[in-house]
Amino acid sequence: MIRKKTKVIKVGNVLIGGDNPISIQSMTNTLTKDIVSTINQIKKLEDAGCDIIRSAITDLEDAKAIKEIKRQINIPIIADIQYDYRLALESIKYGTDGLRLNPGNIGSLDKVKEVVKACKENNISIRVGVNAGSLKKEFLEKYNGVNEDSMVYSALEQIRLLEDMDFYDIKISLKASNVPLTIKAYEKMSNMVDYPLHLGITEAGPIWRGTVKSSVGIGALLSMGIGDTVRISLTGDPVEEVKVGREILKSLNLLNEGIEIISCPTCGRTNIDLINIVEEAEKRLEGINKHIKVAIMGCAVNGPGEAREADIGIAGGKGEGLIFRKGEIIKKVREENLLDELLKEIEKL
Repeated sequence: MIRKKTKVIKVGNVLIGGDNPISIQSMTNTLTKDIVSTINQIKKLEDAGCDIIRSAITDLEDAKAIKEIKRQINIPIIADIQYDYRLALESIKYGTDGLRLNPGNIGSLDKVKEVVKACKENNISIRVGVNAGSLKKEFLEKYNGVNEDSMVYSALEQIRLLEDMDFYDIKISLKASNVPLTIKAYEKMSNMVDYPLHLGITEAGPIWRGTVKSSVGIGALLSMGIGDTVRISLTGDPVEEVKVGREILKSLNLLNEGIEIISCPTCGRTNIDLINIVEEAEKRLEGINKHIKVAIMGCAVNGPGEAREADIGIAGGKGEGLIFRKGEIIKKVREENLLDELLKEIEKL
């Protein structure tokens, strides 16, 4: 696939847009002012592969907390601002790496100018975000309801406010919980501007359903070459958002990090307890930072072929299995020892 070339902006030390890798974002669900809990959660997100973190700034204590949080984390932090321009200014003062706000909802033009001035002085970028569920009445009336036009032109209104102040360090999001609508909105915006796009399906739902919706929507856009940074919105532990984001990127060959497990769906020919072996393998391989493909296959029909294509793999038999490495059989192992022996071979790679 060919990615659309977009303008490059910075969030801390992470470059977004252009030829830069697609970054994975998440959002803390702790009280930001609870510094210990927030730092602990961010560190878990870092370990999972999160590139950028965002936190809600609801009052001055949240903004002040940014300074200490930044001191103890390793990824950029974005302050999420709603309505109060003073919280944007305070977040910049205490070291935020980026802002998520809509200039039209933080007050008068003079207040917007203050925020833009502070952003320019501190090299802070802004994400302008539009959600289908919170569009202005004027856009709903003009464009006949919630659709890609009302979403895109609502975002463009916010962007023009910033551009009129000679500010262009902008990225854009156009999120809906409806997948086809989200795809249409991003596709339309991508044809109109060269700002980097932050992809997401908002309010996607609980982990299982939300993963499906996000994978379909974000995957479709990425496959069209649209998107520069992603956030998966799931009701649950934000670490799961990062895991899903990474798997979406890996499935499209947009991320070449970590272990890829391929395994068969099982059938009547499966003679080993493949489901439990794969589940245990996932747990034990998590966090191993090797760019390898591991095949765990249940029988001799497709198993040997798939295992040969992987860097390391298992092809199951009756109560036993063959371990392959780069297409060569290494050993035959009893079922109860298969996973341990596989992990030993992975360590050698």
